Amino acid sequence: MLADEERLPQFAYHPDPVGTGSIVAAEVVCACCRRRRPFTYVGPVFAVEELARALCPWCIADGRAAGMFDAQFTDTSWRVPDDVPADVTEVVLRRTPGFLGWQQEQWMHHCRDAAEFHGLVGANELAAFPDALEHLRLELAGSGWSADDKDWYLQALSKDGPVTAYLFRCRHCGSHLAYSDST
Repeated sequence: MLADEERLPQFAYHPDPVGTGSIVAAEVVCACCRRRRPFTYVGPVFAVEELARALCPWCIADGRAAGMFDAQFTDTSWRVPDDVPADVTEVVLRRTPGFLGWQQEQWMHHCRDAAEFHGLVGANELAAFPDALEHLRLELAGSGWSADDKDWYLQALSKDGPVTAYLFRCRHCGSHLAYSDST
């Protein structure tokens, strides 16, 4: 059993970073706090220093890692809707574990807020989230693909394969969102 001080911090926009694989149970001497910790962040780090597998989740959660290394854990090239407050974007970028994508990670938004990241999904998992599947269909609307090609693509999605989807959930209305990516 972990001591209270070693329990993983809670992340509003990434509620299960161990389940999604962004944090792993592997000991690290954190490059920020210099403490030996039982969990290591293995997601992306955008900083001058090389910080791969060098940070603990506690220093991400309280903002020390971002402050010390001028680090972000999600790339800023995705578009944030104008109605999302800047402080929300700051929390996602600098105090929330990111995730690895095939090409370019994106953070989804809904109800004037960032959504919760729930992990990689394929066609089998998406069957339980028809609203996320509809969101993917809308993403493909401008692709120029035929209806058959779109259906084939959506059926080819695999959480472990070269074509995958990333599942999010709105923190306010509970809607599921997703986007897809491929190698």
